[in-house]
Amino acid sequence: MRDQPGNRLDIFFHLQRIGILLVVFAATVSFTQNSVPIVTGNARVDKLLSQMTLEEKTALIRGAFEDPATNQGQAGYLTGVPRLGIPPLRMSDGPPGVLTRQPSQAETATMGLAATFSVKDAEDNGAVIGREAKSLGIDVVLEPFINIDRDITFERGYNTYGEDPVLTGAMGAALIRGIQAQRVMAQAKHYVAYDSEASNIFVDPQALREIYVAPFVDAVNAGVSSIMCSYNKLNGTYACGNRETLIDILRNELGFKGFVTSDWGATHAPSFINNGLDMEMPGPPAKDSPLSGFAFSFFTTEKPEPAPPGKPGTSVFDAFPSTIPEEPKQAQPDSGDIGSDKDPRVNFWNLLQLGELKKETITRAAGRVLYEMDKFGYLEHPPDHQIHPHATEENARIIQKTAEDAAVLLKNDGDILPLKAADLASLAMIGPGAGQVVAIGTAGERSLGFPWRQVGPYAAMKKFAPEAKIVFAVDDDMTGTAIPASALSHDGQPGLLRTEKSGAAQVDTVLDFTKKSGTLLPANAEAKWTGTLTAPSAGSYWIYLQLLGAAGSVNVDGKLVAGANGMRGAVHGDTVLGGKDGLMPTTDGLDNIRVAVDLAAGAHSLEVTVEGDTSNEPEQIRLAWMTPAQRKADHEAAIAAARAAKTAVVFVWTRGNPDFGLPGDQDKLVEEVAAVNRNTIVVLNVSQPIAMPWLDRVKAVLQMWWPGDEGGWATSNVLLGKVSPAGRLPFTWGKRLEDYAATDPKHPERSAKGVNHATTFSEGVHVGYRWFDKQKTTPLFPFGYGLSYTNFDYSRLTVAPASDGGLDVSFQVKNVGSAAGDEVPQVYLGAPEQRPNGVDFPVHALVAFDRLRLDASESRTVSVHVPLRRLQSWSTAEKKWIKPPGAREVLVGGSSRDLPLRAKFAIQ
Repeated sequence: MRDQPGNRLDIFFHLQRIGILLVVFAATVSFTQNSVPIVTGNARVDKLLSQMTLEEKTALIRGAFEDPATNQGQAGYLTGVPRLGIPPLRMSDGPPGVLTRQPSQAETATMGLAATFSVKDAEDNGAVIGREAKSLGIDVVLEPFINIDRDITFERGYNTYGEDPVLTGAMGAALIRGIQAQRVMAQAKHYVAYDSEASNIFVDPQALREIYVAPFVDAVNAGVSSIMCSYNKLNGTYACGNRETLIDILRNELGFKGFVTSDWGATHAPSFINNGLDMEMPGPPAKDSPLSGFAFSFFTTEKPEPAPPGKPGTSVFDAFPSTIPEEPKQAQPDSGDIGSDKDPRVNFWNLLQLGELKKETITRAAGRVLYEMDKFGYLEHPPDHQIHPHATEENARIIQKTAEDAAVLLKNDGDILPLKAADLASLAMIGPGAGQVVAIGTAGERSLGFPWRQVGPYAAMKKFAPEAKIVFAVDDDMTGTAIPASALSHDGQPGLLRTEKSGAAQVDTVLDFTKKSGTLLPANAEAKWTGTLTAPSAGSYWIYLQLLGAAGSVNVDGKLVAGANGMRGAVHGDTVLGGKDGLMPTTDGLDNIRVAVDLAAGAHSLEVTVEGDTSNEPEQIRLAWMTPAQRKADHEAAIAAARAAKTAVVFVWTRGNPDFGLPGDQDKLVEEVAAVNRNTIVVLNVSQPIAMPWLDRVKAVLQMWWPGDEGGWATSNVLLGKVSPAGRLPFTWGKRLEDYAATDPKHPERSAKGVNHATTFSEGVHVGYRWFDKQKTTPLFPFGYGLSYTNFDYSRLTVAPASDGGLDVSFQVKNVGSAAGDEVPQVYLGAPEQRPNGVDFPVHALVAFDRLRLDASESRTVSVHVPLRRLQSWSTAEKKWIKPPGAREVLVGGSSRDLPLRAKFAIQ
C-alpha cells in the first residue's frame, strides 16, 4: 500500500518526539549524575559536601586531639578530611594573644586596650594577634571576649572591654577586622550573658538585646567567622542549646552566616545541633589524656558505649595557677557546667535511629565550617602549620603604643606628673612592678609573653634619663634567693640527695640548675631530690619553685605545696613557660610558682621532683625562698628609700584576688611611703577597680593596666612626659563594692550566688555607669574618665538627621594647654521625653566616641555618626525595635559625668 502524505508526516513527528524525549532523558540522567545539592550556595563547598560521608562531616563539627608529634598544645583541633584535601584546623586560646606550647608576644590586657577608646589601636592589636597566630601555626583564635563587665567580682571580667556595649562592640569589631585581615579566623565569645560567675542566669528581653547581644551584632557586622556559645543557662536553657538566642536572634535577627562552637565542655546533649549549635569542642580526648573520662563526644555517629565507672579525674586542674602568698587562699577551680548533667550514652547515633536528627542538619553545620574555611583561603591554600619567625619588632611597636595610649591618669595634684628634673635628681621607685614589668597580670588563657624582652620601668627610666639619681627598692622580692646549702641536708649530711630515673644518685649542695648559674640539666631529665629543709626560726616562709623546660613539684613534710605540669595531654600549652604561674616570671625568665608555708623552727622533710615538659629544651629548676627576716628587711629598706628621696613612685598590682582590693600589704606600703614622702605617686597595674584608702594622701595615681611585654618602656614614657596620658576608664570606678548593681546587698538575686540557685540581672539595662546615674550615686571616677598633661575645651555642637535614620553629630575640640595630647570625646544620648510603655531607658547612654591628637592651641571639628540602632530600643510588648518619637538630648564631653555640650533634638 502506498504511503499517504499524512502518514509519513505522522511517522516523522512521532520519531521527532521520541528523539526529543531521548535527549531530555539523557540530559536528565546527566544532570542527576553531576548535580550538587545546594547547601551553602558556594559551589566548591557544596561539591565537597556531596562527596563526604556522614562521619567525615561530623569530623568537621567535632573536636579531636592532634598527634603528639605535631601538636602545638592548642586549645582545639579539627582533623579535616585528608582524602578530599580539606585541611585540619587549629584553634588557640586568648584573649589577648595566642596561647600554645610556644611562647608568644604579650599584648596589653583587653581592659587596657578598651581604655584607649581607639578603634585604630584595636585593629592594630588584631593584626598583632593574627600575625602571631600565623607564626605559631594557628588558624582560629578564640577571641575577642565581648561579654560585659557587669560584675567586677566575676573571675573573667578582666578579659572584657568594660561595662558599655557600644565601646565593647566597637573595640571587638575592630579587633576582628585586624585579625581576619591576616587570613586568620576570629571567634567572638561567649554568647551570651556570660557576665557572672553564676551558671543559671535570667535576663529580660530588652536588656538581653540592648546590652548583652549588642556587641555580637557588631562582631557579625565585622564579618566574624565564628561565635562561641557559653557555659551558662540563659532563661532556663543552656546557651549552647538555646534556640531563641542561637536561631531566632543570632541567625534570623542578626543574619549570622558563620559557625557556632561550644565552649569547651558546654555541649550537654546531641540535640543541641538542632537548636543552633554547629560544632562541639573539645570532642573526645585521647585515651591517655588526663581529660579521658571527663570529656566525651555527643557529635558522633558511632553507637555509644556505656559510661565509664566512677567519677572523672580532675588532676589536670592541678596545672592552673595557684594562689600566691600575697593573695587570700582560694579553693581549687570548680569545673562548673563542664560535663555536668550529661549522659554519654546518648549521641548522634541514638538521635538518627529515633529520627530526631536529620542528616541534612549535620550537613548544614559542616557546610558552615567549610564555607568559612573557603572564605579564608584554607581550601585553596591549606595552612602549613609550621612554626615561622615572629614579626617581633613590628608587633612590639604596636604593643608599646597601645600600652601608652591605655594609660589613665586618675589623679595629678599640683601637676606632679610628668616628673621634673628635681624629681629625677632624687627618685625612689618601690615595689616589684618597678623592677619588672607586670606584663600580663594573670596568665589565664592568654599569650604569656617574651620574658627576655620585658624591661622593667626602673631600667627603662635609667635608659631614658641616664643622669637621674634613682634608687630601686623591691619591697616584695618575687624571685628570692636559692635556698642556701646551710638549710639543706640529707641523712645528717650536707646537701640534698638526687636520684635520677636511671638509678644514679649524687648530692647537690643547693638546688639551682639554671642558665644563670651555668648548670642546666639535660632535656627530659627526670630526677628527685630528697632531704631536710631547716628553718632558722618559726614563721611564714615563702617557697619558690622556679622552672623552665620542665615540670616539677615540691613536697614539705609529706604535703604537696607547689607544682606545675604544663597540662600535658590537655590544652593550654603542654609546656611550662616563663610567666605561666604567679604574677611575673623570675628576673631571669623562669616560671615562678610561689607559695607560703608555715614552718616551725627546725628540720622539715623535703622532696622536689623534675621531669621534661615536652619542650625538649634543657631543663632549669631552682628552689628559692624568702624568709620572714628577709621580707622584713626589704620592707624597711623600701621605707628608708622613700624617706631619703624627694619623690617616691610606688608600684602596686593585683590579679583580681581579693575583689576590690590590693593583695598582701600593699595598702600598708603606700600609706607608709606617703607618711614619709609628701610627693608620693602610685602606679597601678590592675585590671578592675580597687579600693584606694590612701588616695587622699598621695599626689598622683597612674593606671597602667597589665601593659604587655613593652609595658616598662610605656610606663617610663608616661612618667617622663614623653607621652601625655589619654586613656579613659572603660568601667565605673566606685567608692564601694556595694555601689555596683551586681554586688548591691539589697539585691541578692543579682549576685553570682543568686537566690534559689538563680541569678537574675534585675537591673535590666542599667549596667555600670547607667546604674550609678539611676541611683544618683557618685563614683570615685566615672566611666570614660581620665586626666591629661594638657586641657581641652568643647564648643559648637550641632546635631542633624542622617540618611540612615540615625544622627550626625559635630562639635569643636580645642587643646587649650601647652602640651600636645590626645582627647577622647564621647557622645551620649538621653532618655526620650515620651517613653513608650514597657520600655526602660538609662539616664543617658554612650552612642559614639572618637580619639584625636591635638597640638597645643590646635582646634578641630569632630564629626561622629550615631547609627539608627542606637536611637532604638527593644520593645518587649511589640517584640521589635522601635524608635521612640519626640525630643531627646545629645550630650558631648570627656566622660559620662563631664558633658558640657548639650542639645535637644526631635526624633522623627
